[in-house]
Amino acid sequence: MHNLPAAAPSISVRLFGSLEIRRGGVALTAADLGGCKPRHILEILLLNLGTPVSKTRLIEMLWGPDASDGAVATLESYVSGIRRAIQPGHTKTGPLRTANSGYVLDPALVDLDLSRFRGLVRAADLAAPAKTYVFLSEALELAAEPLLGFELDAEWAEEARTRHAAERVAAMISAAEAATFLGRHDEGIRWAQSAIRLEPLNERAWTGLVTAYELAGLPVQGLSAYDRCRRLFSRDLACAPGPALQAAHLRLLRRRADADSGFSEVLAALLLLWDRLHGSGPQSPAVDDRLGENAGKILDSFLQSVRATA
Repeated sequence: MHNLPAAAPSISVRLFGSLEIRRGGVALTAADLGGCKPRHILEILLLNLGTPVSKTRLIEMLWGPDASDGAVATLESYVSGIRRAIQPGHTKTGPLRTANSGYVLDPALVDLDLSRFRGLVRAADLAAPAKTYVFLSEALELAAEPLLGFELDAEWAEEARTRHAAERVAAMISAAEAATFLGRHDEGIRWAQSAIRLEPLNERAWTGLVTAYELAGLPVQGLSAYDRCRRLFSRDLACAPGPALQAAHLRLLRRRADADSGFSEVLAALLLLWDRLHGSGPQSPAVDDRLGENAGKILDSFLQSVRATA
């Protein structure tokens, strides 16, 4: 009877929040890996899961331009220690392999939370709206804590956090849009607000927020959000919001006007002046002759009432 070869070991790794490495039921620590530098080597390979990283690149990232002549031997020694920790007895068949004058982690043998996050986002792109929101919610819950939050001094870790932050904001905006489409307006508002807190100049996030307020039947909140966006863009970008946001703003103005006859008259006067400034003149179907004659008076009266209540 032939003995079957032992299955190659796999590892499970968490990079969100505190680093956690598990081999089977065993939790590994940085001490098990051999210290700080071996931990960094493993983390860099995890960030590049499935893609070889050369020894030259690893040395550059870990020691910079002042690396000693013995850096290659030191690196190889550290990698041997990592192999003993994560794949004991499987030097050639475990997750960590030698490849292209460097090293690579086999994605088939590594369950990485960052990879699961990205897989869920990709699945959301291909799914029906209801399933899209489920996938995005799961991805964002998985990535609730900072990536590599325990590596505060490493430049390569900060670069990885910056890239992931952009991915996370994009997922939040997509979640906001999916929730709003499904009629879950409170959740759409919450996700859009979260994205704006992280990227205040992200126009798509502001569009998602204003649209969610619009579809939730909250025109006052939508108009307030648009005004905050407009002032922020004017101050920091020296530009106005784009056409999609401006269109949402106009719809909110009209909706607000429908609920307030006095405001409706003011809006009509503003539209008349807009038409005239842009050459469309009296052809605007929304304005009658009486309004045309009294547009200035209407706006003046409105501004006086605003001043009186300010």
